[in-house]
Amino acid sequence: MQFLYPNVLFLMLIPIFLLMFLIVTNKDRFQKFFSKESLIKLSISNKNMNKTTRNILLFITLILMTIALARPVMNEKEQSFKQEIASIVIAIDVSKSMLATDVYPNRLTFAKQKLLNLIELSKKNALAVTLFGKNSFILSPVTQDFNSLKILVENLNTGLNFDNGSNIFSALETTNKLLKDYKNKNLILLTDGGNNQSYEKEIEYAKQNSINIYTLAVGTKKPAPIKLENGNFLTKEDGSIITVTLNENIKNLSLGTNGGYIESSNSNDDIKQILADIDAKSSKKELESKKFKTYTELFYYPLAFAIFILFIAFSSLPNLKKRALKTLLTFFLLANFTQQSKAFEFDFKNIEKANKYYENKDYKNAIKEYEKVAKTPEATYNLANSYYKNSEYDKALKTYKEVVSSNKELEYKKLHNLGNTYVKLNDLQNAKKMYENALKIKEDKETRENLKKVEEALNKKENKQNKPENQNNKDDKNKDSQEQKENKKNSNKEQKNKEDKEDKENKEKESNKNQQANKTQEENLEKTAKEPKKISDLEEKKWLEELQKQKTPVLLKKVETKSEDNSSTPW
Repeated sequence: MQFLYPNVLFLMLIPIFLLMFLIVTNKDRFQKFFSKESLIKLSISNKNMNKTTRNILLFITLILMTIALARPVMNEKEQSFKQEIASIVIAIDVSKSMLATDVYPNRLTFAKQKLLNLIELSKKNALAVTLFGKNSFILSPVTQDFNSLKILVENLNTGLNFDNGSNIFSALETTNKLLKDYKNKNLILLTDGGNNQSYEKEIEYAKQNSINIYTLAVGTKKPAPIKLENGNFLTKEDGSIITVTLNENIKNLSLGTNGGYIESSNSNDDIKQILADIDAKSSKKELESKKFKTYTELFYYPLAFAIFILFIAFSSLPNLKKRALKTLLTFFLLANFTQQSKAFEFDFKNIEKANKYYENKDYKNAIKEYEKVAKTPEATYNLANSYYKNSEYDKALKTYKEVVSSNKELEYKKLHNLGNTYVKLNDLQNAKKMYENALKIKEDKETRENLKKVEEALNKKENKQNKPENQNNKDDKNKDSQEQKENKKNSNKEQKNKEDKEDKENKEKESNKNQQANKTQEENLEKTAKEPKKISDLEEKKWLEELQKQKTPVLLKKVETKSEDNSSTPW
């Protein structure tokens, strides 16, 4: 046996023994003035415990607690922990075609979000991130510091003007350099397929260097225009708008290199399938094993014994009344527990009944059963749904507002249904707010479509309101024009007289101004020669606004490539 914290014994036990010695040797005040025989006669007999025995017990408990704090252990063993990881390089296509708007909001922003989801789900892997257009750029080398990697990706400016083209060969070269110390090299491409019709050269290079290529295809088969950052669409030399589609030929690249091909979706199922395949196929690399010691802990023995002695020291012999009180307390606790368990059973039965009524579209009975168990956010949400289905929209609105939960999925559903309820109550402004808040939590097609419909309905309302106002304005304008014609005739005569007087005054003022202007110009020339130029207030505001908009800059390292992208459509 040994103590892990032996210093506690020296620091605590010595003061305890000194304190014990002082208390035992120190006489009571009454012992100074009375003899032992007289004190025995005067003192009241105590059936349970005297002062000295209680003090001794307290000191024993202090000693035992000190031993427990010193942490006694035995059976020391040394164990090692090994961690195995698979290495993955994630490459994002940053060519102009990735700005196509067939995926909301565009392909590049969608791919960036997929990358963040990949980082979040890759807990057992080591990741590196690269960007590729005509050339490749390293955003991050192989790392397991996912928090820092997320910050780098979030601060990546998707509006950077990279070289045109999609050079996938350069992405393979960069992957080979980053994973040169690993047996199996895995590459995940987030791309719309690039420009090539054939990828034989890339397949041959990947096989030579044992690179497994997985493609997460971003884009659709429908032609889509490329919307630039300034809002304009990318055009050819003849002025026609360029449209791009998903290049499915890249499927051959993935299937020919022991990898996999999957088209992207709004859920994370596509990412999970790729990671599961990598986990199954890849031979993992062992990291440095971490050694740690294990012991059989013994501290609870002296601690339990100390608590038992402390209980004896602070208690007296129990009488019948105390026993009766203890039995009553135990009986009360048992009865309360049985009541709670019965209540739980009844709640479960009510939930089952309510769910059956809801499935059978018997919403009135479902409401009755859900009202009995509406104690949790989930049950309250189900009650609100029943009110909504039963066309009791006011009650549904109040009940949805009562749902408060940290569960993001439940919060999203609540906000979506609140939007639907406001639509039924013809409160389109609040419906719009609820749909927007729901989309902040989760991107969903149905919610997005509902939001578009509400916005269209609001625009129609505004147009209807503006029509009668415009007609009234036309009538008012006709009346005003007649009055203005009459007023003009009278005012023209007065203006002619005034203009003659003003011409004379202006001539005199201009001569004075010219003299003063010459003097001020000479003074300004002297000042500008002495003082440096200053930025105007408007220019200063613009610079400050641009500085506030800027994110944390991200360092990108360019990688030299042997093969350049010379395709006829370099976007």
